[in-house]
Amino acid sequence: MHQIPGLYIVDLPNKGRAVFTANEISAGDIIEICPVIVISKAELPIIHRTHLHDYYFLWGEDMEQCAIALGFGSLYNHAVHPNADFILDIEARTIDIVAIADIPPGSEITLNYHGEPGDESPLWF
Repeated sequence: MHQIPGLYIVDLPNKGRAVFTANEISAGDIIEICPVIVISKAELPIIHRTHLHDYYFLWGEDMEQCAIALGFGSLYNHAVHPNADFILDIEARTIDIVAIADIPPGSEITLNYHGEPGDESPLWF
């Protein structure tokens, strides 16, 4: 696992846990490379009946599996216009979190859960 120094978790009212940075992050920097636990297509329906429902990523070549990201990977919050993006590396079984904007110290790091910054589609939860 790779993680830049200075990441920390804050509990935010009405939002839950969130990932913040104590250090400046530049656009293009790799923030974190998160190993994943892959969950099979057959087990995916079970996730919807658990607390893990809020923390998984769709996974696999056909997006029929799911994965729980280790490190801080499953704790990044959603934003329509985020400051980071995620890259699914199916072969390496990692999710790479990459800055798409400069992120000043003390800022929350956010992702668009739909995978496309600016995608305003309603969330599934």
